[in-house]
Amino acid sequence: MSEKDTDQPQKKGGDKGQDKRDPAGAEKAAARAAAREKKGEGEKAEKPKAARPSGPRVPARIKERYAREIVPTLMKERSYPNVMAVPRLRKVVVNMGVGEATQNIKMLDAAMDELGRITGQRPAMRRSRKSIAAFRLRQGMPIAATVTLRGDRMYEFVDRLFNVALPRVRDFRGVPTSSFDGRGNYTLGLKDQLIFPEVDYAKVDKMRGMNVTFVTSARTDEESRLLLQYLGMPFRHQEGR
Repeated sequence: MSEKDTDQPQKKGGDKGQDKRDPAGAEKAAARAAAREKKGEGEKAEKPKAARPSGPRVPARIKERYAREIVPTLMKERSYPNVMAVPRLRKVVVNMGVGEATQNIKMLDAAMDELGRITGQRPAMRRSRKSIAAFRLRQGMPIAATVTLRGDRMYEFVDRLFNVALPRVRDFRGVPTSSFDGRGNYTLGLKDQLIFPEVDYAKVDKMRGMNVTFVTSARTDEESRLLLQYLGMPFRHQEGR
C-alpha cells in the first residue's frame, strides 16, 4: 500500500468530522452576530426617544386668543358671514440685508446666526439679482438672509415681538400706521437686533437692521390694521390705551 492510499482515508475522515462540527459552530456564530446586530439596533433606536421632549406641546397663546376672542369680535364688528371670511395672519417674513458681505462673507454668516436665534428657524441666503458697479456688486453674490415663518412658530415670534422686543426700543411710542401696502400687508422696520433677548450683546460685532412683513388675508388696510391691533400690535395712536 502506498502513502497516498494511507493518507486518503484520513483526509476523508477528517472532512467528515469537520462537516459534523461546522453546522453547530456556524449556528452559534450566526446567533452571536444576530444578537450583536439586535443590540446595536436597540441602542440606536433608544437615542432618538431620549432626545424627544415629553408631554404635549403647548400651543402659542396668541393663536389660542385669536380663535377664542379675536374671531368672534371681528365677526361681530365687521359682520362677516362666516369664520373663513375673517382676516387671519398667513405668514411673517423677516429680511436682514448685509451689504458688507460683498467684502467679507463672514459678516453674512454672523447675520444668519443672529437671525436664526431670533426667529428659531434656519434662515435662507439671498443673492443679488443684478450687478451694480457703484456698490461693487455682482449678480449672484450673497447679500441678505431671510426667514419665512408660518403656523405656531409664526405666532410665537409675533408674541415675543409685540410683548418683549418692541417695548425694549428706546423712546418707543408705538409703530406707525402708514406702513401698509394697500393690500392688507404691513412692513415694520427695526434698526438693530439687540432688542431681542435671544441675541448676546457681547457677541454682536455690528448693528444690523431688519424688515418684518406681516402678510394677512385682509382685502383692505383697515381690516389688516384692525386684525393686527387685536393681535397686540402697538400702533402709535394706541399710546394712551
